Parts: sequence; C-alpha cells; structure tokens
Amino acid sequence: MSNVTLTEKEAFLAMYSFLDEYYQLTKSDDIGSLLGSMSLLKDGGSVDPAIQSSWLKAIEKALKSETNAGLVFRK
Repeated sequence: MSNVTLTEKEAFLAMYSFLDEYYQLTKSDDIGSLLGSMSLLKDGGSVDPAIQSSWLKAIEKALKSETNAGLVFRK
C-alpha cells in the first residue's frame, strides 16, 4: 500500500466505512450497535462522546507504535 496520510476525521470515516461494510455482510448486532454509537451528529460529535475519546487514544497508540495487529492465539 502506498504511504497515505489521513486526517483524524478521514481515518475515522474510513474505519466507519469498513465497519459498515462488515455489518452489511454479517448483520452483527454488536457491530450495528458500535456503528450507532459512532454515528456523527450535525455538530460533528459522535452519538456517544466516549467513542471519540477512545478513537483519539487509539490514534495516539498507533502513532507511538503501541498497537500490535499481528495474529495472536490465546487460550
């Protein structure tokens, strides 16, 4: 993949789009609930303000290379 730079909002919208496509395939209630909480209001805030806080923490972790997306098998 080429080196792409996204704003926080663009990255959020990309994640939302990914999860929405996954929801369309699976109809998972958990994913549907998450998408509902992530939905943006007219003022730009999310339905659940804690989601935005968690999103910003996730960005910080990724930028600090503190996120491991490698496959891990747990017992």
